[in-house]
Amino acid sequence: MPKLKTRKCVAKRLKQTGTGKYMHCRAGHRHILTKKSAKRKARLGKFKELKATEIRRVTSSLPYGLPS
Repeated sequence: MPKLKTRKCVAKRLKQTGTGKYMHCRAGHRHILTKKSAKRKARLGKFKELKATEIRRVTSSLPYGLPS
């Protein structure tokens, strides 16, 4: 049976923690930052845990986990 391919678009957008959870960057922190408050920009700059509903899709896209 051939090897399964990793979806690189998913692998580049996620990081995996030591406990196996997936973290992603929040959207909206690239440009048009002048109208956003400092509190909002600080929150957008942090990583967030992936939702439980998305994990099944991610694990099928990463058959061998995230490449290191």
